[in-house]
Amino acid sequence: MAVSGWAALVLAAGRGTRMRSSRHKVLHELCGAPMASHVVAAAAEAGVETIAMVVGYQAQAVREALGDGLLYVEQRQQRGTGHAVLQAKAALGRRAKHLLVMNGDVPLVRPETVRALMQAHADGNAAVTMLTVSGGAVEGLGRVRRDGHGRVSAVVEEAALTAGERTITEVNAGVYCFDAAWLWPALAKLRPSVTGEIYLTGLVRLAYGDRCPAVTVQARDASEGLGVDTRLRLAEAEQVLRGRIRRRWMLEGVTLHDPATIYIDAGVEIGQDTVVHPNTFLLGTSRIGEACEIGPGTVLRNSTLGKGCRVVASVIEDSTLEDGVDAGPFSHLRQGAYLEAGVHIGNYVEIKQSRMGKGAKSGHFSYIGDATVGRRANIGAGTITCNFDGVHKHQTVIGDDALIGSDTMLVAPVKVGRGAKTGAGAVVIRDVPAGATVVGVPARPVSSSGRPGQGRPVSSSTSTKSGPGRKKGTDR
Repeated sequence: MAVSGWAALVLAAGRGTRMRSSRHKVLHELCGAPMASHVVAAAAEAGVETIAMVVGYQAQAVREALGDGLLYVEQRQQRGTGHAVLQAKAALGRRAKHLLVMNGDVPLVRPETVRALMQAHADGNAAVTMLTVSGGAVEGLGRVRRDGHGRVSAVVEEAALTAGERTITEVNAGVYCFDAAWLWPALAKLRPSVTGEIYLTGLVRLAYGDRCPAVTVQARDASEGLGVDTRLRLAEAEQVLRGRIRRRWMLEGVTLHDPATIYIDAGVEIGQDTVVHPNTFLLGTSRIGEACEIGPGTVLRNSTLGKGCRVVASVIEDSTLEDGVDAGPFSHLRQGAYLEAGVHIGNYVEIKQSRMGKGAKSGHFSYIGDATVGRRANIGAGTITCNFDGVHKHQTVIGDDALIGSDTMLVAPVKVGRGAKTGAGAVVIRDVPAGATVVGVPARPVSSSGRPGQGRPVSSSTSTKSGPGRKKGTDR
């Protein structure tokens, strides 16, 4: 539900040098999506409709990855988090009464936690409300300093801690709510640190000095405060997030056998009563219908499956399977494969940019590329659509109820008519009429006597090869 009077600002301008990467820190992926997108999603799911992002390093790459649904504010010089928020004044200063500020490298904050923080801020009529974490890792994080009455007086960076303060376990999670009328003048009062940077945490000290100390909300799960600044932290965050995703789908009625071996991206949807077997990867924006069986050993990426599909030990990428399709083991459906209801794909079949009609079958060892296969057509073992001439791709069309014999080569562009048949080992270079049967190399129609027609030699004495003791063939 949308909340009125709020805007959100995600900070994503800094480079993140500890990642040791040429890619911006917030663009490293967690469960199939850029890290910062999880932060944006948490704000959106908490009900904030206006969301802005401060960009700086690799600004264009960040814009392209996060899309057009955000307002973008540029921090031309990366002078700290306080300076970053100040850059958003022109864009957000008159849009909202309250501002939610989140770091783009803290991707595990739950939407319900954000909602609780916003509610506490509104209820407390506070200048600053901040999320804190206790019981988790404290290395590198700012500690929450409180006075003798338990009021928050400051956030102290690790380098500035006194010996006594190093025992503090309550840390700043990097998620804040601000009263906008207080925030914008207060930002102008912040002074640079010894490094020249202006830190947003300085506002906590200012609020205490203004006799309106920050209100705190403690996250129930310590992992919510995990900031990702190294590859080690990235791996830790992904492990936590994958665990949450698996738990969600099991509670939604999906069976996961040996969950720890199953990887499900954040953008995947799974229908009730689907069963997922070990060593399976459900990636990208895949959509899986109800009562499917996936795996073991399956990779599904950016693909859609209808109800009751079964995919075993296969790779399905950028493809669509209608209801009741069964594929595998050891098949590969590539970009643009579309299998209508009831299609059967067996072992070692590869399909690319092709549509298989309802009830069609390809049981073994075939390549179907740039093709349209009719309903109930049966593709024999070893069939290949020869779609590429070295420069261009060409189309193969196979009609309804056609029977393609084993080891048939269909040299595109070519059409096989409805109910037509090809013999084993046929090389089809010309269109085959509906109901016809063709055999041989090159394939020729079978005559009424059951032999290849159109003058094709059938005797071994008229071989097309010439040499000692052989006549030169008449085949053309």
